[in-house]
Amino acid sequence: MPEPIQTGRRFCVAPMLDLTDRHARYFLRLISHHAWLYTEMVTTGALLHGDHHRHLAYHQAEHPLALQLGGSDPSAMARCARMAEDYGYDEVNINVGCPSDRVKNGQFGACLMATPERVAECVDAMRAGTQIPVTIKTRIGIDDQDDYESLHHFVRVNQEAGCDIFIIHARKAWLQGLSPKENREVPPLNYERVYQIKKDFPELEIILNGGLTDLDTAQRQIDYVDGVMLGRVAYHQPWLLSEVDHRFYGAEQIVKNRREIVEQMFPYIEEVLQEGGQLKFVTRHMLGLFHGVPGARHWRRILSEEAWKEGAGIEVIRSALEQLEAQGGEGRGG
Repeated sequence: MPEPIQTGRRFCVAPMLDLTDRHARYFLRLISHHAWLYTEMVTTGALLHGDHHRHLAYHQAEHPLALQLGGSDPSAMARCARMAEDYGYDEVNINVGCPSDRVKNGQFGACLMATPERVAECVDAMRAGTQIPVTIKTRIGIDDQDDYESLHHFVRVNQEAGCDIFIIHARKAWLQGLSPKENREVPPLNYERVYQIKKDFPELEIILNGGLTDLDTAQRQIDYVDGVMLGRVAYHQPWLLSEVDHRFYGAEQIVKNRREIVEQMFPYIEEVLQEGGQLKFVTRHMLGLFHGVPGARHWRRILSEEAWKEGAGIEVIRSALEQLEAQGGEGRGG
């Protein structure tokens, strides 16, 4: 008998502002059927006072899919969690990790690590009104509050409120002095601290995030935690996801090539264009598909230059594929 397919968040693609929109998620889902996908962070204000459908709409193929929320008012968070459930999301995630000034000024994101009880109030309110899991994405600390006891306290308080899934970026965040990009790279990684949280809270589902740039390294983390989350490397080198279903979920390896993925995007793109969308908003997420393949530069150049022109359609992508093949890249049999 074959081994049963693993489920859950063994491999996640991180929520990334301006990157993991619905077009990107549909594209990534074609490459991995099982990876857990996250939206960009959406604020409670945008959902409650803006065009909520624009922020919440997605393609049914994107499941399993989580909505990441930014906010700190329990009532507003609860209302938005109900909206997520009504739209069919599989999870709602609280952002307690983003260190940007805009987020900090809005009193959410990483600064909430300083007030774990406030986060717990949000968890409690959100869980009271929904059936889908409420999860937290956090750091290991902020500023000078980066001792293990503070992280342990944060997790314990929110576990008591009903959160049993934590995604932990294994770096602390500096709320002043570093840009969001620098906060992803400058503070040192401390995987041991995340491992210790799993040891101290074995009943919780702990997902490790931060500094994971290849599947071998990521897979080794499963010895210590329940899952991993990769961000920009999964976005900029999306073909990496082609091994995820087999390596992390035990699914049968389905042999595909990258051209097949492109061709599977055609009906989706045609639908977007018919609805009045523009090619550039889809193809910008596909630039890295042929990373490391001969002709990849031509693929990127054509999509970058031609997809932005008025009236651009599928013919732009076909031209890019032809140029790729002319340079010895993946063709129909590649």
